Amino acid sequence: MGRSQESWNKKEVRTRKEKNRKDKEKKKLERKKSSRDGNNLDDMIAYVDEYGKISATPPDLSLRIKVNAEDIDISGHKSKETDAEESVRKGIVSFFNDSKGYGFITDLATQQRVFVHINSLIDPIKENNKVTFEIERGPKGLSAINVRVDK
Repeated sequence: MGRSQESWNKKEVRTRKEKNRKDKEKKKLERKKSSRDGNNLDDMIAYVDEYGKISATPPDLSLRIKVNAEDIDISGHKSKETDAEESVRKGIVSFFNDSKGYGFITDLATQQRVFVHINSLIDPIKENNKVTFEIERGPKGLSAINVRVDK
């Protein structure tokens, strides 16, 4: 008879694979058993209390406060700048290029330069004109809208 074709290394690899397969099957059975025992949906639910902390007990419904959806401010904190932005401002056109269709207005109250585009003009403007305008936040900063020549 001839020698076995299976070397010592091949036997080690085969036994290691067999051991890993048995371990994997054993872990799978343990997971199935533990999921049947006590892992149900009620054990996985977490509650958030009025202070934003996570707890395992449900909140007391008698302490619930009724809130109107309109009263919730999702925009963040209000600053003085946003209140001022909503009002009509006065300024002087410091630069305006008719061919390119844009320019800048210097706000008289804050000395801040504000971008203006030709599409947001109500009256035609030139440099050094006194104008009234409103502010809105554009993609690159503040922009003037509803620009009129102040008479």
